[in-house]
Amino acid sequence: MALAQRDGLSIYYEVAGTGPRLLVFNGSGSSIDALRWLMSLLTPHFTVLIHDQRGLGKTGLLGQSATPTMADYALDAKAVLDAEGWDETAVFGMSFGGMVAQEFAVTWPEVVTRLALLCTSAGGAGGSSYPLHTLAELSAEERSRVAIHNLDMRFTPEWLRDHPNDQGLVDVMNAGSSHDKSDEVKRGEAAQLFARSSHDTWDRLHCISAPTLVAAGRYDGLAPLDNSETLAGVIPGAELDVFEGGHLFIVQDPRALPRIIDHLLGH
Repeated sequence: MALAQRDGLSIYYEVAGTGPRLLVFNGSGSSIDALRWLMSLLTPHFTVLIHDQRGLGKTGLLGQSATPTMADYALDAKAVLDAEGWDETAVFGMSFGGMVAQEFAVTWPEVVTRLALLCTSAGGAGGSSYPLHTLAELSAEERSRVAIHNLDMRFTPEWLRDHPNDQGLVDVMNAGSSHDKSDEVKRGEAAQLFARSSHDTWDRLHCISAPTLVAAGRYDGLAPLDNSETLAGVIPGAELDVFEGGHLFIVQDPRALPRIIDHLLGH
C-alpha cells in the first residue's frame, strides 16, 4: 500500500506496468478501482502512476467541509510524484482529470514531457464544462435527462433504441449513480464540484511546453467540442483530434486510445 503525505493528507497511489513514465488523472467521482480497465490498456506501454483523489477510493478528505481548489489537486499529484521519486513524466488527464492536468502542467511545465488532455475545458474565457454543481437543483427526472445529454448529445430515446452499445453506456452510468455512497465519498465528490466550478487555466496555458494532444468527442455535451478547439488553439504547438463519440469517446471510437498512446509515446 503506497501512500504520499501532504499537509496531513494521506494520498493512496499505485504504480504498475513497464515503459516510459505516465501520470494518470482520473475523472469526476472516479477512483483507481473504477479505472482498472484503462490501467490494463496503458500498462503494457507505460509505467503508470495513478492516485485516488482526495475523498475518493482509499484517499481521505481533510475537514468536514473541505473546499480544495484545483491547485490543491495538482499539489496532491506533485506530492505523489515526489514520493515515488519521479522528476519527469508524461501526463494523461480526462474530464475533471484534464482540468487537474492543466493546472499541473502550467505549474510545473519542466516536469511534463508529453501531455494528453481528453474531454476537458480550460475554464474562464476558454469556455467551461457543464456546471455539474447545478444538477442538485434539478428534479431526479431532469437530472437523468441532462446527464444522458451530457454523455452524448445524440442520445435520444430513439437513438438508444437503435444503438444497443450506446444504451449499454447509459446503463453503466445509471448503475454507477444508483450505488449507495459513503458520506466520505459524497464529500469527496462535492469537493471536486467545488474545485471545478472555479477552474480557470486560460491565462496560463501558454506556460505549457510539452507536446500536447487535445482529444475531444464530437458529440460531447459535458465538455463541448468548441472548448477543445479553443484549448488546442492556445497551447503552444498543440494538436487537436476529434473522435466519433461523446464524453466517453475513448470507449466509443476504437481509434481514440491508440492515437492517444502513440502521442504519449512520442510516435
